[in-house]
Amino acid sequence: MPHITIHGQDLHYLDRGAGFPVVFGESYLWDAAMWAPQVEGLSTRYRCIVPELWGHGKSGTVPEVPYSMSKLAGDMRGLADGLGLDQFAIVGLSVGGIWGIEMALDCPDRVKALVLMDTVAGAEPTATRALYFGMLDVMERVGAIPPPLAEQVVPLYFAPETLTDNPTLVDGFRRSLLEIGKDRLASIVALGRAIFSRPSLHERLGEIRCPTLVAVGRHDRPRPVPESQALAAAIAGARLEIIEGAGHISALEQPQRVLAMLEAFLSSALQTS
Repeated sequence: MPHITIHGQDLHYLDRGAGFPVVFGESYLWDAAMWAPQVEGLSTRYRCIVPELWGHGKSGTVPEVPYSMSKLAGDMRGLADGLGLDQFAIVGLSVGGIWGIEMALDCPDRVKALVLMDTVAGAEPTATRALYFGMLDVMERVGAIPPPLAEQVVPLYFAPETLTDNPTLVDGFRRSLLEIGKDRLASIVALGRAIFSRPSLHERLGEIRCPTLVAVGRHDRPRPVPESQALAAAIAGARLEIIEGAGHISALEQPQRVLAMLEAFLSSALQTS
């Protein structure tokens, strides 16, 4: 997997296919493999670039602590600069959508299409912020994600039917949490605190002018459907799609439906055939 050095740290990224560049952003606690079904399908027509978050996958540690979503968006812009991407589309899920919104606002001439999946533009609600910060405190204190905490985290990411019908996906995610070592944990905690203390960008959504698709899993618990409805309503011309049978990780819970959705949107937004 290639990498680019940003602020002294190596940011690794997947780079597949050729054509108009599409930069993917995955969820917190997931790596580039989260987009594997969509990259496989789209890389025949597009250059698919999937950076891995700091402390995730093969990427290095967070460049500085405390960290912020603005810094993450800046680092992703640094990746685009380093790869010579004058224009590109962004497909972001969860935190990938958060930094995707910020990039669309900060460099509107470069972001030609935007997909926001299972994500939000507002600040974290008080109750869930307290819940997630408590989880991060446990991780920091223990130096790992202990099994009882992993059992709290896992159900947040999936629809009920995924939890019962797709044990391979669910068990693989659980195992990945338990295998996070101390060398990565500090970065994961710092990034988590940045995500859940983010400021609201909702009041700026009217500035986005590129074609935008908002999509959300019907059973998304961390980012429930009303948040995506509000997100789509605030962006001129944005279309909302609700993905049945999916929770927060809709790209893996309903991979073929998400692939078809992205193929149709990108073809229309980018005028590709």
